[in-house]
Amino acid sequence: MSLACKAVLIDLDGTLMDTAPDLAAAANAMRADFGLPALPLERIAAFVGKGAEVLVHRALTDNPAGRADEASFARGRAAFYAHYHAVNGRHAALFDGVPAALDQLRSAGLKLACVTNKPREFTLPLLASMAAAPYFDAVVAGDEVAEKKPHPALLLEACARLGVAPAEALMIGDSINDALAARAAGMPVVLVRTGYNEGESVDALAGQPGVAAIVPTLADAARFLTAQMQPAAHSATA
Repeated sequence: MSLACKAVLIDLDGTLMDTAPDLAAAANAMRADFGLPALPLERIAAFVGKGAEVLVHRALTDNPAGRADEASFARGRAAFYAHYHAVNGRHAALFDGVPAALDQLRSAGLKLACVTNKPREFTLPLLASMAAAPYFDAVVAGDEVAEKKPHPALLLEACARLGVAPAEALMIGDSINDALAARAAGMPVVLVRTGYNEGESVDALAGQPGVAAIVPTLADAARFLTAQMQPAAHSATA
């Protein structure tokens, strides 16, 4: 197998870093504002994946398919945003090996973009606080396009900003949302097991169209990708 790749698009929550502790703190603070009891970290982590607004609905109703009424959602969204601004980056952490993995990808001549359903007002400060921002040639957040993942809009916008065709890019993510977005954008995806995937095992996606590999971490994804590129690089210089 060989991958012709000029750019790598990388998800944030669950792929680059573990953000569940901050998200859970903000969601539970929001629930407390409503007189609701705190939910376990693992429960809230399973609500992550389709953006902050969906997380608010799910956390308010304690239901993956839940929808709060309009007034409760508006109040909850304002509360969640306020609480998340207060804790964003406080307990989050890059996964082991991430800086070296990003260095490896850049050293291979690849352009990098962070593509996330998280709103930009949280994304940029979080990347900066983790000293991860300089690795990326572009950052595309969920509120910068009309549709969030699993729609391909984020990925297509990232490719446009990087100046590459979608077929020249590869996605690294942690969920079915990333896999579906990559497939719709016309690029392969490598999935990592560090993320949330709405509470389901990412291994269930093995063999799905466009899924090039499922690996433990982003560091493993970088090693896989650069190894797949080597035959093409060798033939080009032969």
